[in-house]
Amino acid sequence: MLLAACGQKKAAPAEASVTTDQTDSSSTKTVLFFGDSLTAGYGLDDPSEAFPGVVQNKIDSAKLPYKVVNAGLSGETSAGGKGRIAWILKQKVDVFVLELGANDGLRGLPVTETIQNLQAIIDSVKTKYPKAKLVMLGMQVPPNMGNIYANDFKALFPALAAKNNMTLVPFLLKGVGGVPSLNQHDGIHPTAAGAKIIGNNVWQELKPIL
Repeated sequence: MLLAACGQKKAAPAEASVTTDQTDSSSTKTVLFFGDSLTAGYGLDDPSEAFPGVVQNKIDSAKLPYKVVNAGLSGETSAGGKGRIAWILKQKVDVFVLELGANDGLRGLPVTETIQNLQAIIDSVKTKYPKAKLVMLGMQVPPNMGNIYANDFKALFPALAAKNNMTLVPFLLKGVGGVPSLNQHDGIHPTAAGAKIIGNNVWQELKPIL
């Protein structure tokens, strides 16, 4: 199964903000999703259909004082995220959701490099906003990358989450990865229906924090 996100042909807008009327309230807190094309909503008609937008709808339904900021960028690697995190953190963050590494895996980049880059991103958030709550979204790579690489890649996410006291979503694409009807023609990026399932995967772990 193709269980990671790439996407270069039809990139969704980067740093698209998914908000509601609550954003004008001084008491509203921010949940920032920092990721790649899965977060950005590659191939979807409306960026709000991406899973961060699904989470925003659930937040609104629960009447919780949070706004979602979508800082997804199609094609982003962990190294790219490391390079732009300082700019992203110019806005206040109360909950930081990290969804990066999938493109590293598709390109077969060394797992040690991915770990170092993700840790650097986490450290930047901790330094700038020490009270922010952190969430890690786990990913997997296709088995054709080799069992050793696939296992090492899968293991890096829970290891980083444990090390940094982060809430872990074990596998972001649970119930969607490898299901043709829930993915676009590339077999990688979810349809709007698939994004709803992914949003629910995230919501199950995020709701207790909020």
